[in-house]
Amino acid sequence: MLEIHNLTVRYGAITALHGVSLRVNAGEIVTLIGANGAGKTTTLKTLSALHPAAEGKIVFEGHDITRLPPHEIVRLGLSQVPEGRMIFANLTVHENLQMGAYLQRDAAVIEQQREFVFATFPRLKERLKQVAGTLSGGEQQMLAIGRALMGRPKFLMLDEPSLGIAPLLVRTIFEKIVEINRVHGITILLVEQNANLALEIAHRGYVLETGRVILTDDAKALRANPQVKTAYLGG
Repeated sequence: MLEIHNLTVRYGAITALHGVSLRVNAGEIVTLIGANGAGKTTTLKTLSALHPAAEGKIVFEGHDITRLPPHEIVRLGLSQVPEGRMIFANLTVHENLQMGAYLQRDAAVIEQQREFVFATFPRLKERLKQVAGTLSGGEQQMLAIGRALMGRPKFLMLDEPSLGIAPLLVRTIFEKIVEINRVHGITILLVEQNANLALEIAHRGYVLETGRVILTDDAKALRANPQVKTAYLGG
C-alpha cells in the first residue's frame, strides 16, 4: 500500500533521514521504533508532506506522492495524528471533528464518519459541546484520532499516541487502534516510544537509529531479538 524508497530528509545542513526504505502492506499495523532523534517523527511528517524530501520516492497505492501538497495527501486517504495531539484547544469537540472533515462535501458521509468515531470513542459523544482544551490527556488523544478518522482515511499515521496519558487510558487507546485496524480495515503506521506496547499490537516493525533503518522483522521476532530487548525493551 505504501512504499518509501531511499528517502533522505534534511533540516538545513543536518540530515535527519539517510536513505530510509520501508513498506506497509494493506491491512497491516507497522511500527517504527527507535530512540528520540532517530527520525521517526520526521518520517511521518515527510509522508504527510509537512516536510519535503530531499531525495527518494514515496509511493501510495502505486502513485508517486513525493511532491504532492498536504491536502492532496489527505484527499488520497492518508491521515496523521500528530505527536502531542495538536487539537484545537479553544474549539469544542464537535468543532474539532468538523475540522477533520474539511475535505468532505457529502453531509451523509460526514454523519457516517461521526457515528463511526462515536462508536469507537463513546466518550467523545458525551463531551461533544465541551471545549477541547478542558479534556483530559487521554480524551484529547481520542479526539485527535477521531478528528483524523473524520477524513475517511485508508491509511492512518499515529505519532506517539501514548505520550502524556495515564497508563490505564494508554491500554484503552491501543485497544482502539487494534479495533480501527482489524475491524474497520484501516492500515496503520505507528510511531511509539513504548516499544513493548507497539510491538505487541503490530504485525511488523522497523528499528530506526540516527536516521537509518538498522533492523526490520515481524513484531514477534523483534520482541525476541536480544539487540532490540537491550536497547528498547528494558533488557
